[in-house]
Amino acid sequence: MISWRKHYKKTLIAIGLLLSTSASIYGQDGDPKNGEKLFKANCTACHALDKQVVGPPLKGVVERVKTEGGVDRDWLHKWIKNNKELRASGDKYANEIFEKYNKTEMQVFPNLSEKDIDDILAYTTNPPAPDTTKKDDAKDASAAGTANAAPQSSTTTNVVIISLLAIAGLLVWILLKLRQLVKLGQSEELSGLNETRVRSFREIYEKYHYVGKALLAILAILAAYGVWNWLMWIGVYKGYKPEQPIYFSHKIHAGEQKIDCQLCHSSAKYGKVSEIPSMNVCMNCHRTISEYNAEHYMEPGKDKAFYDGEIQKIYAATGWDSQKQQYTGKTQPVEWTRIHNMPDFVYFNHAQHVVAGEQAIINSFNKKNPDNKIDVVCKACHGKIDTMNVVQMANDFTMGWCIECHRTTEVDMNNGYNKEYFKNLHEKLKKQYPKDGGKITVDAIGGIECGKCHY
Repeated sequence: MISWRKHYKKTLIAIGLLLSTSASIYGQDGDPKNGEKLFKANCTACHALDKQVVGPPLKGVVERVKTEGGVDRDWLHKWIKNNKELRASGDKYANEIFEKYNKTEMQVFPNLSEKDIDDILAYTTNPPAPDTTKKDDAKDASAAGTANAAPQSSTTTNVVIISLLAIAGLLVWILLKLRQLVKLGQSEELSGLNETRVRSFREIYEKYHYVGKALLAILAILAAYGVWNWLMWIGVYKGYKPEQPIYFSHKIHAGEQKIDCQLCHSSAKYGKVSEIPSMNVCMNCHRTISEYNAEHYMEPGKDKAFYDGEIQKIYAATGWDSQKQQYTGKTQPVEWTRIHNMPDFVYFNHAQHVVAGEQAIINSFNKKNPDNKIDVVCKACHGKIDTMNVVQMANDFTMGWCIECHRTTEVDMNNGYNKEYFKNLHEKLKKQYPKDGGKITVDAIGGIECGKCHY
């Protein structure tokens, strides 16, 4: 009886040790799937699994730090939670890493729990295989579509053959009829008529000279109108969308990513000209975004390799070495093709429209286009840029187009400056235009005076 109890106790102890060991192993291994989510949310700005970005590649980092620095997972927990504190404590390996990567400060993550860090490390040690279910489903659907399309293709071929045979029969019938007409032309009745036929253009003109002069006059008027219309459209390039040396999709950046226009075109708000952003502006983001991962959106005919190649063009232009994470000093100029370009004799100030006229222009545009409203003033002139993969001229940009806008855009008289500055003019216009309720449009405050735009 006693021996059985001793054996029973030993069994319980063994089971307890096994459970505690299992719990310990599970706590160390972590959950790779959850780790993938945490990695993408917290780490991808500076790290990738298989290549250096700002920081080193993290695949197999647990084994690497053990081999290089002789440290364990506990050290990684301390480094991730607060690497600054770890370096300040005098930790040799922590300071070596800091020096090795150009003294680039790593963000601290006090918000991550021990389990969160274990999950991330589990993901870097054994990343789960990518989910190919959706791709397989798409292939299956494509195969099914092809199978269904086969009978339809056969039916279409039969219809085409029958149609061609019908056309051939019709042509034979026409040829037979033409032959009959030729024989008829050889008859004595038509031979007599041929003798009375007019045989020269001069005879025709003398007989119908009034009609001829009228036709010539009409042709001259039409020709003059055509020349005038052609002259009026010189320099108007609505729809012009040239290819650029580096492909840049506004639909991806402004549309999908919701990047504000003025982040890149900063001088549009405070300057006369909206400048082309320097390549360093691109590098603010693309220093860490070295490949295209937005597989949910790709323009038809373009794949991931195409987009990755365009990012490499940015690196070549700025002289950026993505492996060493530093500039080489070897830059290449980018020869952008200009799309919007006012003539030299026209004065146009972006700041005046983007700042002073912003709300007035948006209100006027939305009133005239209730089914195509805009949310930023840029779209009133440049169109819905956030839907364009390749930027094009959305409007005429003619003098008449500008004047029409000035005649229909109502000045915002509710802001303090306009209310005080145009106080007397406001009262005058109320009397001058009683039907409109004294509405003040841009033309009423000098918006169509020649000297405003031509000087």
